[in-house]
Formats: sequence, C-alpha cells, structure tokens
Amino acid sequence: MQPLLLLLALLLPLGAGTEEIIGGHEAKPHSRPYMAFVQFLDKSKKKRCGGVLVHKYFVLTAAHCWGSSIRVILGAHNIKEQERTQQVIPVKTAIPHPDYNPKNHSNDIMLLQLEREAKRTAAVRPLRLPTGKTRVRPGQGDSGGPLVCNNVVQGIFSCGKPEGTPPGVFMKVSHFLPWIKRTMKRL
Repeated sequence: MQPLLLLLALLLPLGAGTEEIIGGHEAKPHSRPYMAFVQFLDKSKKKRCGGVLVHKYFVLTAAHCWGSSIRVILGAHNIKEQERTQQVIPVKTAIPHPDYNPKNHSNDIMLLQLEREAKRTAAVRPLRLPTGKTRVRPGQGDSGGPLVCNNVVQGIFSCGKPEGTPPGVFMKVSHFLPWIKRTMKRL
C-alpha cells in the first residue's frame, strides 16, 4: 500500500508538500501498470488527477476530475520525463456518475472513454474490477487514484484533508458496478 500511496502523492501539484519523500520509498518503475495520470483544464487552469485503467478503452477516476481537453497518460514512472513506455491518449467521452453531487462528493466516480485503445505492455495493463460486494477501508491517496486489494480495484479516492492526513474518502467501486458495466457496454 505504501508504494501506491507514494505514487499517488507524486501526482499532486507542486507546492502541495510532495517535493520530497518522507517515510517512504520510490515505487519500482512500472510496478503499478494500471495507474493513469489524468490531465485536464478547469476554467483555463491545468489540473491533474490519478486514475486506474480498467479496460483497454476505459479509465476510472473521480467525477470531480472533470474539465475540458482531458487526456490520460499511461505507462509513466516519472511524469516529468518523456519515457518510451508512456502512452498519451485523449479522452473521447467523460461520463460522471449521473447522481454525482459536487457539494458533498457523493457518487464521486467517473468513467473516461479513451479516444483509442490502450496498448497492453509490461508498463500498461488494466486492473480488474471487483466481482461483488467487498469491504473497503478508508485511507489516503490522490483524487481519482485507486485503492487496490489483491490486484482488484476496490475504491476510487474522492477527498480527504488538505494536509494529507487520514481519514480519506473512497468511492466503493463494487457499489457502482452496475453503472460501470452498463456504461462501458453502451459506448
């Protein structure tokens, strides 16, 4: 869990206290091939979130990670460097959950349909969705990033304290499975 949280912390904007690693270590390059880096514009301001590749055409993230000109970067270890493993894919359609409420972050989950297929490589692989009801414990991470247990995405990080201390709020993916599967099938 610590390498995943470290990777998610690296996705936070500069000035958010993530310039150095405290009490952790750098994740092994490409050890989390399902991780997605989501970039978008919000009122002409560049924003970024985490996400998780769940299908060759879909990334799951938080609904509050919505904006214009959305693109996904897969296969990155260091987002500040151009790596041959990286796949930069524009988003064709952003589909926030129909009951998303930005005021209280309820149903804060969104599917991003990619413009083209993510090519499966050692650095880019989708993560399985849960098959049924599972229990998710809150933790800390970056908006849209996954909570992973036994190589299955269990939660999508929604919100937490600005200083990064617990508790954090995750959207329980199994609760949204009918909507996720119906939406992916429809597109």
